Amino acid sequence: MKKNILITGGAGFIGSHVVRLFVTKYPEYQIFNLDALTYAGNLENLKDIDHLPNYHFLKINILDAGALDSAFEEHDITDVVHLAAESHVDRSIVSPLDFVYTNVIGTVNLLNTARKKWKENYADHLFYHISTDEVYGSLGAEGFFLETTAYDPNSPYSASKAASDHFVRAYRETYHMRTVVSNCSNNYGPFHFPEKLIPLFINNIIEEKPLPVYGDGLYTRDWLYVKDHAIAIDTIFHKGVDGETYNIGGFNEWRNIDLVKLLCAQMDDKLGRAKGYSEKLITYVKDRPGHDRRYAIDATKINRELGWKPTVTFEQGLSETIDWYLSNSEWLQNVTSGNYQNYYTGMYENR
Repeated sequence: MKKNILITGGAGFIGSHVVRLFVTKYPEYQIFNLDALTYAGNLENLKDIDHLPNYHFLKINILDAGALDSAFEEHDITDVVHLAAESHVDRSIVSPLDFVYTNVIGTVNLLNTARKKWKENYADHLFYHISTDEVYGSLGAEGFFLETTAYDPNSPYSASKAASDHFVRAYRETYHMRTVVSNCSNNYGPFHFPEKLIPLFINNIIEEKPLPVYGDGLYTRDWLYVKDHAIAIDTIFHKGVDGETYNIGGFNEWRNIDLVKLLCAQMDDKLGRAKGYSEKLITYVKDRPGHDRRYAIDATKINRELGWKPTVTFEQGLSETIDWYLSNSEWLQNVTSGNYQNYYTGMYENR
């Protein structure tokens, strides 16, 4: 069957890696990258493939239900890979309604549009929703999140993602749409917007600015290299079972302070600085509200049933990530200055 796949949030960090993989791996598919180009959407992330004949960009906000309807009709969308979301916990604490609108209402808009378009034959179409491990809440020192773990979100961000997950499952049960959901651990890698820990600290180390570590620094996260995540999404899209949930994790648990110290050590080595130089930049700051103590994903199911597993160790992935940022200083400068937002104007509006 001919596939015209809509990938939402495709100009973002994870989305751009997924778009690139699908466009280059499946030239027989038509890939439509739908993104509103809010602050974290950056078309420079995809300038290496935007000339390819099976890549198409649609500047649409998922809150615009009419524009979604038109896009589905005009491009005969057959499948959705839904990544578009507000995703920064700190921003959700300051402005929770933005997360409700985009993550909940936006997802329901997409579901409604897909339901109307595909109602003649749901069996030939897939709505794949990408979520987060944060919907499960916080773990103690032991144990892992399973696909069957009860939801217990603790921030406006994770609550909004939990709600969107529930709506996807509800539409499957109510309207018999084909859906899959995946919940991933913390991603890192190239093209990450520098508000998140790793790219923020890479930039701050380069500029010799303080490295703000929340609380005691003992918060623990499971880290997943973004290219491994993109491969997992590809695997689930093609092999995942209707109605199933798949947890995607890196089997790489790190306490924040240990991660930061490893990052400092690798940066000092790559920048030719004295050993321990960048560790002096570490500054402990007041903890944020609702900060979950530990996340850890059990990715046994996707490995056992679909054959996916991470290919990159954290030390290797972190080294490759640092090398990418050091080699792409212009991209980093454009993002931190806001100049990256001019790319759309030059590429699309002025044509």
